[in-house]
Amino acid sequence: MLTRPATPDDVSSIRALEQQAETAAHWAEREYDALFAAEAPPRIALVATSGADADRVIGFVIARCATAEWEIENVVVAREKRNRGIGIKIIRELLLQAQSAGATSVLLEVRESNLAARRLYEKLGFSQQGRRNYYRDPEEDALLLSFSITNLRQFNLEAE
Repeated sequence: MLTRPATPDDVSSIRALEQQAETAAHWAEREYDALFAAEAPPRIALVATSGADADRVIGFVIARCATAEWEIENVVVAREKRNRGIGIKIIRELLLQAQSAGATSVLLEVRESNLAARRLYEKLGFSQQGRRNYYRDPEEDALLLSFSITNLRQFNLEAE
């Protein structure tokens, strides 16, 4: 598996993955297209590709990049590729890039019922900071999680 910055050519693959994932944040096509617009808020989009087929996107992460605090907005791994460490690898790469950019923390929201994602984030060292009534269809609380960049060493997340 390889991780690289997403390009406009990846948008159709990213959207296809997102539409297959019931727990993903479902964005409109224009929102994905806007990722690469000059006037778009600062974001990073990373894709994971299959080692055998470097053009086949098997996962992605998108985060908003503020100066000190980044926010993960969406993470998806292809259903048939889950439980193989892909989510950990792409989020770890995002955390390393946040560190390089001088960020101090990375935040995210996750559905309370999304146990697989919650386990992944816990394994990476994210901790719960709060909750809020956020999701609709079905209505459900979002857990607010945070990762302190100073924890990269503690959780063995620095570059291997």
